[in-house]
Order: sequence, then C-alpha cells, then structure tokens
Amino acid sequence: MNARAQVLITATELAELIHAEQPVTILDVRWQLDAPDGRLAHERGHIPGAVYVSLDDELSDHAVSGRGRHPLPDGRALESAARRWGVRQAVPVVVYDDWNRAGSGRAWWVLTAAGISDVRILDGGLAAWRAAGGDVETGPVAPEPGNVAVPQHDLYAGNRATLSAAQAQRVTLLDARAPDRFRGDAEPVDAVAGHIPGAKNLPVGAVLTDDGTFRDDAALVQLLSDRGVEGSAPVGSYCGSGVTATVVIAALAAVGHEAALFPGSWSEWVSDANRPVARGPE
Repeated sequence: MNARAQVLITATELAELIHAEQPVTILDVRWQLDAPDGRLAHERGHIPGAVYVSLDDELSDHAVSGRGRHPLPDGRALESAARRWGVRQAVPVVVYDDWNRAGSGRAWWVLTAAGISDVRILDGGLAAWRAAGGDVETGPVAPEPGNVAVPQHDLYAGNRATLSAAQAQRVTLLDARAPDRFRGDAEPVDAVAGHIPGAKNLPVGAVLTDDGTFRDDAALVQLLSDRGVEGSAPVGSYCGSGVTATVVIAALAAVGHEAALFPGSWSEWVSDANRPVARGPE
C-alpha cells in the first residue's frame, strides 16, 4: 500500500468495502469553527452506520490548561470513547466530515497518535460520498461496543511527533491558517494577530481541490518545495488550535513526508506575552 492509500480512502473504495460486507467502522466528525457541534447535522443525514464523534468533547480535553483551545485528549478517555463508537481491534476505521477535512484530519491524527494504526480519511468527505451516489441515513446510530485498546496514554508523546512551543521555531514550520490570519490582518478567534516568526503559510485550502479532495501527489510536493520542505528535513505544522494543521500533516503523510504537530498552535503561543509575534507575508 502506497503512502497516499495509507492516509486516504475514496468514496468508491469505501462503498466497495460496505457492499462486500467487509468489517469497517465509520466515524462522522462534523465540526466547523463557527458550528462545533455537528450532532444535528449528523442526524439529518450521514453515511449508513456512521457514528457521530464530537471533536470538542471527545477529541479534545478542555480540563487541560495552558495548551491551547483544543488540548489533546487523554489516551484512557479516548479508549473509552472509541469503544463507545464501536472501534474494534484489527478492523479499519474511516473518518469523514463535511468541512475542509478539519474534523476528519483531527480524528485521523488523534487516533493514529494513540496507536490505532488502520485509520483513513474519506477523501472529499460527505460531499464525495454523495457525488459517488452513496446512500445516506438519518437519525442517531448506536453501535455495538468495540474492544479496541489504546496503547498510548499521553498523546503529546504518542505515535505521532509533536512540538512544544519551545521547539516550534527549530523546524521548518507551516502555518495552516488562512493568509489574512497568518499576516495578522484579521484574527477572529485568538487574542493576538500574526504568526510565529519564521513560519511559512500553507493554508489548509491550498492542499485541497475545489471539491474538497486532496491535491494529487505532484501538486502537494510542489507546494512543499515552494516552502522549502524537501528530503528528510524536520517539518512541523500549526494552526489556531491544532485542528486544521492536521489536514496539512495528512497531506504531507500522503506524499511520504512525516511532520510534527504543534498541538496548542497559535492559541498556546500567544498565551505567553513574552513570545515573539510576526506580522506580514513573511
């Protein structure tokens, strides 16, 4: 299986799994910055059998302080949640969303960082499923409890690399936020506008096509090359709070380049007034 196939699954491939009655757990991670609770959207129409997962409540731990707006969850709590979702040992997991791959990117990163290996993002999300003629069903889904074991209890030191604030400027750092937020022209969420000095802007929208699927390998490699990411040089990604940066990390993984996540991202960086802030296009 090539690198892209380890990260992404197409709507056609997912439909073939379902029609062949192959075991698969499907997780619906609806989330948007201005509409973080996607449960009602899920119940109005989802891929058959898909279980709703709350990014804010189950893929984050707001009891943690000082680590941004979406701190990573504890592995033990994640294991309990994953069993509620019906995640089983040796059964592949497909995650999807309906907005810029943000929810599914976060779920993919969190689950694989926790040690669950066979997790893939539905390329193009729910829109791709509908465009391929996939059926949807309504109402809540109550799966049979799963039996998955999560070996990593501390996701900050789990199966995927992370960066602390102190480490963020020691690697090629990609900022996944929109260009106006990167430049500091606007900041709708956090207290300070701007970016981490030395970071390069790779907005999440740049790694996706107009239909929400990931760009092809050649286009992704060119985007990275334009920002100085080549070979095995260490690279990291951040955003506002560690959500959309996971989409950039997934794009890198799809072309065989591993990248570290700064989980607290900009919201953690600006919580310390002594940290430097840059503004403008560079």
